[in-house]
Amino acid sequence: MRRYSTTAEPAPAEPANSLFKGAGAPRSDWQTVRNLLPYVWHYKWRVILALTCLVAAKVANLGVPVLMKKLVDTMNIAPGNATALLVVPAGLIVAYGMLRLSGTLFTELREILFAKVTQSAVREIALQVFRHLHALSLRFHLDRQTGGMSRDIERGTRGIQSLISYSLYSILPTLVEMSLVIGFLLLHYDIWFAAITLCALVAYIAFTIIVTEWRTHFRRKMNELDSRANQKAIDSLLNFETVKYFGNEEYEARRYDENLRTYRTAAIRSQNSLSLLNFGQQTIIAVGLILILWRATVGVAAGKLTLGDLVLVNTLMIQLYIPLNFLGVIYREIKQATTDMDRMFVLLGTNQEVADAPGAAPLRVDGAEVRFRHVGFGYESNRTILDDVDFTIAAGTTTAVVGHSGSGKSTLARLLFRFYDVSRGGIEIDGQDTRKVTQASLRASIGIVPQDTVLFNDSIYYNIAYGRPEATRDEVIEAARAAQIDHFISELPQGYDTPVGERGLKLSGGEKQRVAIARTLLKNPPILVFDEATSALDSRTEQAIQSELMRLAQNRTTLLIAHRLSTVVHADQILVMDHGRIVERGTHAELMRANGRYAGMWQIQARNAAQGVPDADALAIDAGDETQDA
Repeated sequence: MRRYSTTAEPAPAEPANSLFKGAGAPRSDWQTVRNLLPYVWHYKWRVILALTCLVAAKVANLGVPVLMKKLVDTMNIAPGNATALLVVPAGLIVAYGMLRLSGTLFTELREILFAKVTQSAVREIALQVFRHLHALSLRFHLDRQTGGMSRDIERGTRGIQSLISYSLYSILPTLVEMSLVIGFLLLHYDIWFAAITLCALVAYIAFTIIVTEWRTHFRRKMNELDSRANQKAIDSLLNFETVKYFGNEEYEARRYDENLRTYRTAAIRSQNSLSLLNFGQQTIIAVGLILILWRATVGVAAGKLTLGDLVLVNTLMIQLYIPLNFLGVIYREIKQATTDMDRMFVLLGTNQEVADAPGAAPLRVDGAEVRFRHVGFGYESNRTILDDVDFTIAAGTTTAVVGHSGSGKSTLARLLFRFYDVSRGGIEIDGQDTRKVTQASLRASIGIVPQDTVLFNDSIYYNIAYGRPEATRDEVIEAARAAQIDHFISELPQGYDTPVGERGLKLSGGEKQRVAIARTLLKNPPILVFDEATSALDSRTEQAIQSELMRLAQNRTTLLIAHRLSTVVHADQILVMDHGRIVERGTHAELMRANGRYAGMWQIQARNAAQGVPDADALAIDAGDETQDA
């Protein structure tokens, strides 16, 4: 018996202090910031150097108005004193220019150092989100709405980048500058200057926080409506043909516009509240500036301060006003970013449902015997799909499963892939419980040719190579030849580079099935599943593909799920299912001699075929399994 390699490359380990630990629980903004720190601190030397540049830049910025004060005071020179005019002011002017240049230099160095930190952290987190979504259960992905989820992820990822950038790149520099200005005022002037400045800062920050908290629900409502509109648009475009079939273009436009109108209302309210916030912030700054300039003017009139002091205090306040005003913008952006991340945190907090057991080992395949051991399962607790299903597929043999829609046939394939865990019993491959081996190695051992082959919106080559992405081009072409699709591809103007369109809609049903067969041939798995692989095809195409499937199944353990009984007569074992239970089993000849359920189904399909009437049951889609009683 052939041995198959099933060891899959392990996924990279996630950071120990994951951002998304406990993502399902309510979190504060500060908790989110603290959880981001491990990603940033991974580049600690860059962070330390950037912080050093930050402090140096702010010290230089503080020195600029100090030099301006000295320059103004030095200008009290007697007329005709050319030497003093050339030496003293000239030196201060050069120093003033150098300080401004050094402030810019240190700021740009800080940005250069921090750029890699920010982008690397965003990359690591975005990759973690992507992996988490792929780790979620099939139940989640069947219930999801792709348009809304994609917009939530897009906004959430952008929100993470904004949070990192604003929190660690802008807030800290602003706090440093505020501390330096207040400290300088305390050291060189009376306490009123520092008190007025501090009160203005406190009032500004408190007002910003209170109003921003109030207007946060406007932003959350905007996000909800934006996701809903995007979801409706994508859902309509994905079902483009259905819309055209029923002439419902205007109906879809009205549904979309209804969401756009409600979004517009929420956006207007959000903008109005933003204008209120901006005006209040500027009012606080203006009052603080008036008070401190009045205090400085009184000092100059009393002879306690010079004109240079007046210029210095005014410049410091204006210089502080710029980052202070930006601090309000930053806070609003951070609140908006955390709001944007709310929905993504819900995704990240979704239970994985099917996870590798601690210490799970790779599946070891030697022959690939498959056993369903008294399996019980239901998608919902109050609805049983499989009840005490017990059978064995001997290594290298084919077992077919037939039955009416809703009997549980396709559920067997999903459980074999471990898209769900069984409720009772177990599934074993070569004596190994599938719940105790890694999912990657399990799925690497199984290949499937489904009824509805869904292809990526890429080239034919990409879709075939997806079975084994590391395969060479010669191996991909050989798989296409084995699936008898190479000749068709060679006649296309772009050959293997021909795009297949959204979900493969540019190809016919038979062509898509051959691509699926080639993809599975390239994967070369020891276990095969044919899930209604030909039921949606016409008779001629079905016969051609059926022979290819049989060649593919040679020397492999195969589970064949079918409606058309003509496709299972060659099987080593046929299982007849009804309402989640196996009611008959045996070879085709044995079941015909038993004259039971299988024989009755065979006679009905044979009579319909003779009369040229398609068998309704044979052509039905297994709606009972696919919808999961949704």
